[in-house]
Amino acid sequence: MEALDVLESKVGTTSAPEVKYGEREISEGKLITFPNPRIGRRYDVEIELPEFTCKCPFSGYPDFAKIKLTYVPNERVVELKALKLYINSFRDRYISHEESVNQILDDLVAACDPISMTIRGDFSPRGNVSTVITVRHEKEDA
Repeated sequence: MEALDVLESKVGTTSAPEVKYGEREISEGKLITFPNPRIGRRYDVEIELPEFTCKCPFSGYPDFAKIKLTYVPNERVVELKALKLYINSFRDRYISHEESVNQILDDLVAACDPISMTIRGDFSPRGNVSTVITVRHEKEDA
């Protein structure tokens, strides 16, 4: 029996694997918002996403970070499961630390138009170097 035949008999076929439900949810996901239950009250929403990952656009090595999001909602609030799926969509993207954190801010501001928002990407050390990127948004008329 050829080595490939043995491998196929142990793990099934060598055809392309079917898309898993989590992968499908991530690829189909979009940021979802809902009405702020306390419009007019200024309050902070703090969210930590400790398992952010993307790929270095130069080396292809994976980068890992904890993303911390703090915002003051205006009329809309970000739905957490949709946010999780959105963040997971960066997993296979070749994107720099700086661009990833800025892109997250741009997308969240477009989705929920907050009064203010700060996003902090605390990237794990790689090659003895760690990076922290902090970006901010302030609504001009607030």
